[in-house]
Amino acid sequence: MLRIALPNKGRLNQDCRDLLNDAGLEVRASSERSLTASLGGEFEAIFVRAQDIPEFVADGAADAGITGWDLVAESERALESRLDLGFGRCRLIVAAREDGGVRSIDDLRGSPRVATVFPNLTRRYFAEAEKTVQVVPVSGAVEVAPHLGIADLIVDLTSTGSTLKVNGLREIATVLQSSARLITAAQPADESRTGSLNELVQALESVIAARGKRYVMANVPRNRLDEVKQVLPGISGPTIIDLLNGGTMVAVHAVAPAATIYKTLTALKQLGGEGILVTRIERLMA
Repeated sequence: MLRIALPNKGRLNQDCRDLLNDAGLEVRASSERSLTASLGGEFEAIFVRAQDIPEFVADGAADAGITGWDLVAESERALESRLDLGFGRCRLIVAAREDGGVRSIDDLRGSPRVATVFPNLTRRYFAEAEKTVQVVPVSGAVEVAPHLGIADLIVDLTSTGSTLKVNGLREIATVLQSSARLITAAQPADESRTGSLNELVQALESVIAARGKRYVMANVPRNRLDEVKQVLPGISGPTIIDLLNGGTMVAVHAVAPAATIYKTLTALKQLGGEGILVTRIERLMA
């Protein structure tokens, strides 16, 4: 049984469950508080704190894990990102007080104090920037540190920047771009499990590739196929099928971006398209 470490709570937990369910690995737990769950077949989920997942995977307690890349980088363990899952996107940033006069890293003087829950990433960033700082590790409420005199700067996660503004802080640099990743040990302890892990990566990748895509089918005039191909380029070109009764119309099938599907349908209609059908795609493998 291959173990996959998943976040035990929060938005990451729900996003992981949704992704696994869409991939056919339904999370089956005896109760909401269960520490383990069956994913069907040869996979089992274990629920732990998101920040502990890099350690579980690196130490071999789990064969793979899903957690934020910021936590993986902070752990400094020998881990490999096998797949960017596309959710949980955020940035690890440096911020200073809005009224403090600091607008960039170049404005720093002396040895300012930096409050953060990411001491390893913070030390590495400022060392590479050739700036001397005093790192002040904290466990939470980082935004309030400059106002309490605990620190001059903070290094913390943000997605929209709204929390920074509410607390009178200004972003002055980006340390790291983060998102949820499927991770494995850089050197797996059991090579016999590599095949199953690769299958897991392919299953999740096919679901992610299908998100944001739609399958379009329509009957279009044969003499306007060149124009139709511009509207529906598909992955490697649309599929063209002759209709049973022949004539001037042919069927065209292709994958199209969901975000602009309304424009695609309008264009097809203007080209004489008929019987247009749009469906969702569960999986997409190149």
